Amino acid sequence: MSRVLTIQRTLVTPRDREKFALRLQRNQAYYTQAGCRYWVFEETGLPGAFLEFFEAPDARTLSTAHASSPERILDPARIYHEVELP
Repeated sequence: MSRVLTIQRTLVTPRDREKFALRLQRNQAYYTQAGCRYWVFEETGLPGAFLEFFEAPDARTLSTAHASSPERILDPARIYHEVELP
């Protein structure tokens, strides 16, 4: 099964954290509805440094989801595909 993903790094100040959390919830709902998976990780040693992962079964699904996203994706054309390991 092939998969593709996009990664986005975001730095959030402590005062913007609550607003950012709401944005993450909206993203999760949107990407789930668009047939994608969405994960968020925060760097352990640097609070406020987040990585967002947007995954789909194919590039078309992911590109379509990004194009209609309510939030701007910084580099939606940078899509990574899963490498099958022997």
